[in-house]
Amino acid sequence: MMVITAPTSVIGRMLVDDLLDRGASLRLVVRDASRLGPRVRERAEIVVGSHGDAGVIDRACAGADAVFWLAPADPAASGTEAAYLDFTRPACTAFARHGGDRVVGISALGRGTPLAKQAGLVTASLAMDDLIAASGVAYRAVVCPSFMHNLLNQARAVRERGVFSMMIDPDLKAPTVATRDIAATAARLLLDETWQGAGEVACLGPEDLSPGGMARIISEVLGSRVEYRQVIGAAFKERLTGFGTSEAMAQAMVDMFDAKNRGLDNAAPRTAEATTPTTFRQWCEDVLKPAVRA
Repeated sequence: MMVITAPTSVIGRMLVDDLLDRGASLRLVVRDASRLGPRVRERAEIVVGSHGDAGVIDRACAGADAVFWLAPADPAASGTEAAYLDFTRPACTAFARHGGDRVVGISALGRGTPLAKQAGLVTASLAMDDLIAASGVAYRAVVCPSFMHNLLNQARAVRERGVFSMMIDPDLKAPTVATRDIAATAARLLLDETWQGAGEVACLGPEDLSPGGMARIISEVLGSRVEYRQVIGAAFKERLTGFGTSEAMAQAMVDMFDAKNRGLDNAAPRTAEATTPTTFRQWCEDVLKPAVRA
């Protein structure tokens, strides 16, 4: 029995489909079961509620062999400790109580680097990993750079103004990864009963790209010119708070991108295991292009 948290998230949906195709027995923790497809509802056990709730996660973990852990985005949280550590503490109690074999979580690159100590959301993600590992379960953190998927938030700007923007230096080459590859890595780890202890598995995509390089690829895929514009931290923070992000979480986002600009995502070695298959061009063809044209 595998427990899957956040099964309606971008990664969670793909993970659930993959595991069901492989015949896995799944127990899904979800706030709103109506967001699950009919096939999923028919074939998986459902526990309704938040996986940050002690009673809910305790029921879900009873008798489970493996758990997929994903702390949900909470832009309105009072701070990163509330969003990551406080949210995860009840699960760690459940892991220790029920003694499941292994937990696979989604986290960030940067462990062991000086930059990781002041990297906002990344710092909190790494502390969350430590908290889970300390519960005594075998734990693997799937550590990732920025997601290609995040560009979907700017599909309208690309369509209407031919531009996308981030805080990242336009010439900084860094890894970026497709969520489909993250889900595939998580599925592989959940199905593998041989690993023990605590550790990380990096997902780095197949290549390092700068925002300027991304703009060229997007332009070629769409057949129209798309430009990249870098925004400064203060403007980025103002944009986030304007959308309802709390002051603390907005600052944590700025701190994260500051660390990325100083090489946070470039510290992990690009090994064969860390190199995932989906290219940025392929992702643009499959995902971004339909979204821009929708």
